[in-house]
Amino acid sequence: MKFNNREKLILSAVIGGWGLFLIGSGLAMNSNMKPIINTKYNLKVSDKQISKAQAKSNEIKLRDITIEINNPISVDIKDYLIGVENLNPETLKALKLDTSRVNINQAGTYEYSITYKKKKYIANVIIKEKELPNVTFTLKTITLTAGDSLSTNPRSYINENISDEVLNNIILDLSQVNNQTQGNYDYYITYNGTKYQGKIEIRYPGATVITRPSNDQSKNEEDKNEEEQNPQPSPSPTPSQ
Repeated sequence: MKFNNREKLILSAVIGGWGLFLIGSGLAMNSNMKPIINTKYNLKVSDKQISKAQAKSNEIKLRDITIEINNPISVDIKDYLIGVENLNPETLKALKLDTSRVNINQAGTYEYSITYKKKKYIANVIIKEKELPNVTFTLKTITLTAGDSLSTNPRSYINENISDEVLNNIILDLSQVNNQTQGNYDYYITYNGTKYQGKIEIRYPGATVITRPSNDQSKNEEDKNEEEQNPQPSPSPTPSQ
């Protein structure tokens, strides 16, 4: 079959149009049917990063410890650490506690140390005075004969009953009292920062105290003395009728 030029032109256009249509359809199908690709991701953490994180979690922090005088000091290393729960067991086992410089029998501030490998950590142990009972009392006025000895027992000078704990913390000062010479002297007792003052009277043996009579008693004695010195004459008897 022979085609004229016009038919050839029409046939070429139809074939070209179908060719473009088929090519476009193929491209569209390729875009909708993408292959599934499995991708593996590898996370690499360096040894330096791991050691830095471990060092932070095992950081050693010490606390200051306060105890009263004469009380025993703890030997449990956990009592001296801040954030002990963040330390792993291996680190705890490697710690060494040193409290040899702490004197529990004397108030003050002392250093203690904890050593981890080659590094030493230092903090304080504070030994404080024991808190005493809050009591007050009054002092006696003591009268003694010259030459009598002075008691050194604070209970002899205090009106109230006191416990042994209070007694052991009392300071008695008799330095201004001369028990050989008659006179009135001050003595002092100090307890828990408070100073009390009392009196001690020293008298010579046989000394008497002269008291002045009251005004009425003195007047009566003067009238009596005047009557004795100037007696009144007795009245003469009346003659009988």
